[in-house]
Amino acid sequence: MSITITLTDQDKATLRTAAYGAVSLMSAAGAPHKAITHGSIALTSATGLVGHVLAAKTKDIHLPGKSVPELADHVLPALTAAMRLLGTQHPVEADNFRATVLVAIQAAAGTAKNQPNPAVTAMAHKITAALDA
Repeated sequence: MSITITLTDQDKATLRTAAYGAVSLMSAAGAPHKAITHGSIALTSATGLVGHVLAAKTKDIHLPGKSVPELADHVLPALTAAMRLLGTQHPVEADNFRATVLVAIQAAAGTAKNQPNPAVTAMAHKITAALDA
């Protein structure tokens, strides 16, 4: 049995902005460049509806702001909106989105050799809180 979930272009843009914005926030908080690459790869490796949306080649990801607070003001609410959007249509995809973003921010935080700095750890907690809001 296949369940069709319809997302508008705006819904898809929200999901992409939220997910890629989370990785951008990790970068802005000081995560190493190589780790950010791993975070982005984690997003494009997602499966299901979320995977299709995140892997699409589009130009609808808008991350305004020249500072961490300005970026956070845009991304954290987008994460919460993405979870609400998916949660109302298909809870399994909401769980998929949450898990995908968490894997991406873990990857962006760095490897076992390089412990993340406190600012990166704090940002990861803020991203998780936005997903769970």
